[in-house]
Amino acid sequence: MGRFHRHDESEHGHGHGPDAPVGDHSGYATGTDRIEILERIFDENDHTADANRRDFDQADVLAVNLMSSPGAGKTALLRETLLRLRDRLRVGIIEGDIETSIDADRLTGLGAEIALLNTANGFGGECHLDAPMVRSALSRLPLSNLDLVIVENVGNLVCPAEFHVGEHNRAMVYAITEGEEKPLKYPVMFRSVDLVLVNKVDLLPHLEFSIEDFYRNLRNVNPRVEVIETSARNGAGLDLWCSWLTARHAELAAARARPASAARISPSVSPHG
Repeated sequence: MGRFHRHDESEHGHGHGPDAPVGDHSGYATGTDRIEILERIFDENDHTADANRRDFDQADVLAVNLMSSPGAGKTALLRETLLRLRDRLRVGIIEGDIETSIDADRLTGLGAEIALLNTANGFGGECHLDAPMVRSALSRLPLSNLDLVIVENVGNLVCPAEFHVGEHNRAMVYAITEGEEKPLKYPVMFRSVDLVLVNKVDLLPHLEFSIEDFYRNLRNVNPRVEVIETSARNGAGLDLWCSWLTARHAELAAARARPASAARISPSVSPHG
């Protein structure tokens, strides 16, 4: 499914109306049928994402979808995040992986409620979490006793960006070991997020990596995105990241306290246009 993308007109050099084909299906003889199937899949996902959002809002929970490529350091950052937040916010983690409980085990015992989702178990081994998967995990989290739920998505720079799961905000972990060109090669991901955690900055002295080139590429793709430079190894930027989370939680709580405001809260960025 990762081949097929829903984009708005700004992502292409030619016009795409609301009824235009989704993505480039010129190589498929069954293009029209594929489009109809994919639209039904996305519609079902978005309907369930709305239900997830209602559950988060009713429980006064902030939900953050955390994405990255494999090995970018999401879980290591989350360990340090939980240690810093456990006296400030009550945290739940929805841990997504294709197989194993390795990452969930690494987060156990740090004060967070953990719900593991293996996509190989009944979900077809998908390379992303979608809204129905996340909904299946919500029953295993005590939402009424939480302030924040972080969805640690499956490591992938393509498909996770295309599926809302009911989150209020999106963040991604990008490791400098991945190269400066990644925003240009995976623009849908970098465009869909509110915050980029530029991770493993402790390795900067040891790599032939131009952070200026990376920022130039990132701003070309998403000029308004927030950025925090981080390292789980030496703690750089982690207090700023935790402050970002607590600020988003406070903003959401203030919005919900205003009359009829909860119905107007929507994701900051839509991956589908």
